[in-house]
Amino acid sequence: MAKTCAITKKGSLVGGGYSNRTRATKFNPTGKVRKYLNLQKKRVFIPEINKFVNIEVSVQGMRTMKKRGAYATLLKAGLIKA
Repeated sequence: MAKTCAITKKGSLVGGGYSNRTRATKFNPTGKVRKYLNLQKKRVFIPEINKFVNIEVSVQGMRTMKKRGAYATLLKAGLIKA
């Protein structure tokens, strides 16, 4: 299973690098670091269809669900059918 958010479809990023001071003085590689999303496994009840749905969603996706409503958000993401 890919480590992506079910709602926002966002994945991990590659971070790390050099500070400007390091670039100006000498070459000192710091390495690359993979930065993952804050993914949570959630069991959400959808009253419109009277069912529970298990999703792996980022915290940003949970905020989106809280703002727009769980049914509308999951319907738009294609996780449930109308």
